[in-house]
Amino acid sequence: MADGKQWLTENLRIDGRGSYCYGDSELNCRRYGRLYTWDAAQQGCRSLGAGWRLPTDEEWRTLAKHYGGVREESDDTGKASYAALMSGGSAGFNALLGGDREPGDGHYARGDAHGFYWTASETDARRAWFYNFGLGQTSLNRHAEGNKQMAVSVRCVRE
Repeated sequence: MADGKQWLTENLRIDGRGSYCYGDSELNCRRYGRLYTWDAAQQGCRSLGAGWRLPTDEEWRTLAKHYGGVREESDDTGKASYAALMSGGSAGFNALLGGDREPGDGHYARGDAHGFYWTASETDARRAWFYNFGLGQTSLNRHAEGNKQMAVSVRCVRE
């Protein structure tokens, strides 16, 4: 990628505790990859082998800056980075709108409307930063309030 790091260019698909197929459908796992809780996301990246890990908030921000930046740090509300990093975009990153699995009741939501991606950076003991590719505004957003028990998509990185 433009930031000099090796990123997965598809969503993580490793089956493990704390990972789910959107709507409990294997077809969705093949299409979007699996959705992971925060702890499961870290384990999933490590299971890829030497050097693979969940990217930090700063690594996501740096990657996004190469393509225009996230919503609050760009001149176009994150539209250029959304377009470049989405599936078929110029970056070859191929982000997908895989939705999420809500904590607590396990309800699936926002499939084909949002692509949420964990970072390794914690906000506090129960929350972590995540990135949101939002179809409605066609923008890339950054959020600090990710409940670590929600399950979202994962990309892994290594130097």
